[in-house]
Amino acid sequence: MNYTYILRCGDGSLYTGWTNHLEKRISDHNLGRGAKYTKAHRPVELVYFETFKTKEEAMKRECIIKKMSRRQKLQLVNKKESF
Repeated sequence: MNYTYILRCGDGSLYTGWTNHLEKRISDHNLGRGAKYTKAHRPVELVYFETFKTKEEAMKRECIIKKMSRRQKLQLVNKKESF
């Protein structure tokens, strides 16, 4: 399984990425072994994710989400939390 995810960083900023092992990736981000951005903005908290069959689908969705405004990303997060 492949995932596109959004993290809320320690400073309140949002980070979007993709992975094929979600739990390990979140742990890596919090240990400073994730992306350069999250290393400087720890701790991180998973606030949103979607699942995909292929890496390509997850990467394409990551690209779409990264182009969204902060407001649009928060709407995704809030919509997911309401389920």
